[in-house]
Amino acid sequence: MDAKARNCLLQHREALEKDIKTPYIMDHMVSDGVLTPSEEEKVKNEPTQQHRAAMLIKMILKKDNDSYISFYNALLHEGYKDLAVLLHGGLPVISSSNGKDSVGGITSYVRTVLCEGGVPQRPVVFVTRKKLVNAIQQKLFKLNGEPGWVTVYGMAGCGKTVLAAEAVRDHDLLESCFPGGVHWVSVGKQDKSGLLMKLQNLCTRLDQDESFSQRLPLNIEEAKDRLRILMLRKHPRSLLILDDVWDPWVLKAFDNQCQILLTTRDKSVTDSVMGPKYVVSVESGLGKEKGLEILSLFVNMKKADLPEEAHSIIKECKGSPLVVSLIGALLRDFPKRWEYYLRQLQNKQFKRIRKSSSYDYEALDEAMSISVDMLREDIKSYYTDLSIFQKDVKVPTKVLCVLWDMETEEVEDILQEFVNKSLLFCDRNGKSFCYYLHDLQVDFLTEQNRSQLQDLHKKIIMQFQRHHQLHALSPDQEDCMYWYNFLAYHMASANMHKELCALMFSLDWIKAKTELVGPAHLIHEFVEYRDILDEKDYAVCENFQEFLSLNGHLLGRQPFPSIVQLGLCEPETSEVYQQAKLQAKQEVDNGVLYLEWINKKNIKNLSRLVVRPHTDAVYHACFSEDGHRIASCGADKTLQVFKAETGEKLLEIKGHEDEVLCCAFSTDDKFIATCSVDKKVKIWNSVTGQLVQSYDEHSEQVNCCHFTHSRHHLLLATGSSDCFLKLWDLDQKECRNTMFGHTNSVNHCRFSPDDKFLASCSADGTLKLWDVKSANERKSINVKQFFLSSEEPQEDIEVIVKCCSWSSDGSKIMVAAKNKIFLWETKKVCENSAIVLKQEIDVVFQENEVMVLAVDNIRRLQLINGKTGQIDYLTEAQISCCCLSPHLQHVAFGGHDGTIKILELLNNRLFQSRNGHKNTVRHIQFTADGKTLISSSDDSTIQVWNWQSEEYFFLQAHQETVKDFRLLKNSRLLSWSFDGTVKVWNITTGRIEKDFVCHQDTVLSCDVSPDATKFSSTSADNTAKIWSFELLSPLHELKGHKGCVRCSAFSVDSTLLATGDDNGEIRIWNVSSGVLLHLCAPISIEEGAATHGGWVTDLCFSPDSKMLVSAGGYLKWWNVITGESSQTFYTNGTNLMKIHVSPDFKTYVTVDNLGILYILQTLE
Repeated sequence: MDAKARNCLLQHREALEKDIKTPYIMDHMVSDGVLTPSEEEKVKNEPTQQHRAAMLIKMILKKDNDSYISFYNALLHEGYKDLAVLLHGGLPVISSSNGKDSVGGITSYVRTVLCEGGVPQRPVVFVTRKKLVNAIQQKLFKLNGEPGWVTVYGMAGCGKTVLAAEAVRDHDLLESCFPGGVHWVSVGKQDKSGLLMKLQNLCTRLDQDESFSQRLPLNIEEAKDRLRILMLRKHPRSLLILDDVWDPWVLKAFDNQCQILLTTRDKSVTDSVMGPKYVVSVESGLGKEKGLEILSLFVNMKKADLPEEAHSIIKECKGSPLVVSLIGALLRDFPKRWEYYLRQLQNKQFKRIRKSSSYDYEALDEAMSISVDMLREDIKSYYTDLSIFQKDVKVPTKVLCVLWDMETEEVEDILQEFVNKSLLFCDRNGKSFCYYLHDLQVDFLTEQNRSQLQDLHKKIIMQFQRHHQLHALSPDQEDCMYWYNFLAYHMASANMHKELCALMFSLDWIKAKTELVGPAHLIHEFVEYRDILDEKDYAVCENFQEFLSLNGHLLGRQPFPSIVQLGLCEPETSEVYQQAKLQAKQEVDNGVLYLEWINKKNIKNLSRLVVRPHTDAVYHACFSEDGHRIASCGADKTLQVFKAETGEKLLEIKGHEDEVLCCAFSTDDKFIATCSVDKKVKIWNSVTGQLVQSYDEHSEQVNCCHFTHSRHHLLLATGSSDCFLKLWDLDQKECRNTMFGHTNSVNHCRFSPDDKFLASCSADGTLKLWDVKSANERKSINVKQFFLSSEEPQEDIEVIVKCCSWSSDGSKIMVAAKNKIFLWETKKVCENSAIVLKQEIDVVFQENEVMVLAVDNIRRLQLINGKTGQIDYLTEAQISCCCLSPHLQHVAFGGHDGTIKILELLNNRLFQSRNGHKNTVRHIQFTADGKTLISSSDDSTIQVWNWQSEEYFFLQAHQETVKDFRLLKNSRLLSWSFDGTVKVWNITTGRIEKDFVCHQDTVLSCDVSPDATKFSSTSADNTAKIWSFELLSPLHELKGHKGCVRCSAFSVDSTLLATGDDNGEIRIWNVSSGVLLHLCAPISIEEGAATHGGWVTDLCFSPDSKMLVSAGGYLKWWNVITGESSQTFYTNGTNLMKIHVSPDFKTYVTVDNLGILYILQTLE
């Protein structure tokens, strides 16, 4: 690094360390290649923001000039312009060279960049519009490497797309402003499902080597975040071009610090996004001279030699390049028909009512009509076939090969004729050609061929069925994505309802489609075609839609989950379950493993009524005061009201211009309030749907609304992203009070039961209480303080207070923020009111019975028959652990106060240890004869209690908490502790027989080999060890895990050892040699997510040692011979602590962190 740059950095080091936040700064430096991922990780590991900044600057000081420049640019990009000014004087001077190999005015570099970015080629006949192109380029230069928007707007067909493409066909612009490349997206008129498909395709293009993720983003928010990372890390300083944007909400998905060029008919679309904005207007269309130039190129004449009719034709075309091109293509084939085509345009013989079109463009209609009429008779019907394709969809050649039963070359020859006549456009950037129509041309074809559309859609379905089998569609086929995205659309449009239902109600189709593109588009299709699907079989439609909704979060995972196994978790009356059971039975015969959740009937289903009144996301729903009605609102901009008992729709109100975020019934049920992204608050008559009041005093979107509880004088409170709360009197047309105080968006508000106070929650990290009468702030609670560490500065952490609720008497208020719930005044976490099981259970497998001993969250000890679901409630106590005696005669339980009790099941007699532990009892177990009870505690001791004779003694030698213990043969016991030691005790004498110093860190688990000669130990030091009971030094130290090794298990034949760690990784080792045999879960970890859905917490081998089951975020079964996963069972919750397995390896019992009990059996 230059001395000048180094001195400047040292001079301002203190100011930089104090102010900068490193994560996004490092994103830029990693993308510039001056900071390595390992260096980035080293910075992240520093404890505080200031330490992280200091470490980063220390690294930069050891690097070169490029690092200094990258750091300077990152400061500018992330808003630290005042700090960047301090470093500006130290900027090194970098020289650059610019070599060009221009061919026809376009360099090979430009051709490569534009081809890779999917930028459309020039039209068949191209006339430059230098003034407009230069204007766009000047605006792009103004971005100067900063995020911002350049908008090219104008009427339909005025040539915006061609101009945008031409503007980036410039070597100097690309090299100096966008060295990271150019990426073109044809947007068009989209719903959210269509936009997600566009984003998925873009992410795939930007991450072709899948170095960031092996799966597609599953929703728009995830796609937006993925796009930000890809643009910053893999494609820094690149330009994103969004062609034909219709709606402002679409741009929010791309509003993530990118440089963007967009074309649109509406220049106000960028009002919803942040950053510098520049506009280029193309509203005038082509000038007369440019129009004549296009005609002259088509007919190969000099402009001056064109006949007089040419001038009139340009006038009739009204400045549209598209219309001029259509007429020019006709004149190229028939150069003597100037007067004829002019007369056709002037006569306006092609008249129609444009029912489906958004445009009023008579000249285009005339030109299209003439062009289609002049097509050769043998290809005219092929152009009619194009009527069925959707706007802004590029159709691969292979799709048309299927439609027309032709070879690729034959199809391309026909389509090239359409392209030459400006009736079609071709994208040659991909591996194969794709074809598309202009929006105006789609409108024309749809209207002209309306009576034939159903038959045309039917034709493509019939041809698809001839050429393809659904189960045989491969992602390698160029037309595969088209069929997955549009097959249902063609079936619905063809009125082929039977075929559509067969497709949508097929587990095979759901598997194939979701595996490729995720569940979002499929869920959208269920909503889109709900009327057809409901008509065929309402119950089946409900089954499949609910299955997709409940499992959508799983259907985008890598590796893809077993759709059959997920289906087996559905209710037995469900069509999904029945299809899954049928498939499972067929595959079980071929050795595939499937599991039945045999106690699922006993899990209460809380959803009594499923209603889907909206066509998009639902944001809020509430009951009327009398409980008879439900109001809901959402992204489809509507308020819906329906009966709570039956779901019958009562009202549908389309009353807002944007998404409706919240709704509320008044106390007397006469009114419903709604608030929206459109910044308006509206009051409706809840019975008639009539608008009562409309308020528009908020300056940003309104997030929440709530009525007072009094029937005598109704007030409405609203909270907005403008940081204000407002009180409205329904009798007045203006706001009664505005409440100032929050410094960020107000997310939620609630009146106290007596209406004296209003509580508000905000993204500023506070809960505020307001006096309703005076509108003054009475109390402010800084919830954010509960999330701060001692070293972390307050500004470094974001805490959004999401919602609050008053107690019935108004004395307490409950608040939710991040991952915690607070009860104000007590400052204690509020316990969930649902009755659920704790995860500390004991299980006994006896003949054909499964008995589960468990404790619920209201202190009840219960004995559950796993097969019948019968529950016996035994006692109530503060229980920390419990166990069953071998013959189910007694149960034992330990408490948080150190007490230990035994309950005799036959007569309910209770025994208690005279001297308990001094701290919480963690583990408890009967000996094989049931006469002695062993317990371990946080007090570092183990108690041996002969409860029948009331004799006991303590095993005391561990220096820290005993993690757990294992009973051995011959009255021996193995214990392990946080002190890093493992000890062998004689429980008859109470003496230590062996003392192993195993690890320098906590011993997390041990297992004993079935032949009783060896044991394993695993530790937080990321290692596992194999020991002989005869030696004090390990036989093998097993290294390679990158996280805490949390569990281990020997195979039944004692030849294998499995170990699991906190990164979700499982390793299988040879016990005799210590050699690694298999690495299970060898899946790339995305953004730090563990491959097993969390820690691997428990392991168990099958009796033949060929199968291994593991517990973690969910349950997995592994083929020990290959190391590959055989099956995955996704529990509703996560963080499974233990898996109890029957001796025959056919029944499995666990409890998730939601307290749900799972008793699973292998399907036979």
